[in-house]
Amino acid sequence: MIRLRALEILEKREKTKYWLYKQMGMSYHAFDRMIKNKTKMIKFSNIEALCNILECEPNDLFEINDSMPE
Repeated sequence: MIRLRALEILEKREKTKYWLYKQMGMSYHAFDRMIKNKTKMIKFSNIEALCNILECEPNDLFEINDSMPE
């Protein structure tokens, strides 16, 4: 399973989830599902926005996790 690592990146940059939510400009429900890895897809535009906001590359945002989803 591929996992979004945005929370870890936020923690390293000493930013909050709320700060990222405000920067993203999406609905809270969609944002919360994305950030908690509870969604099956992420739009390319959201990946690009995350990269720009967090000043990282797409490969920094994701990791492959061999465990099964809960």
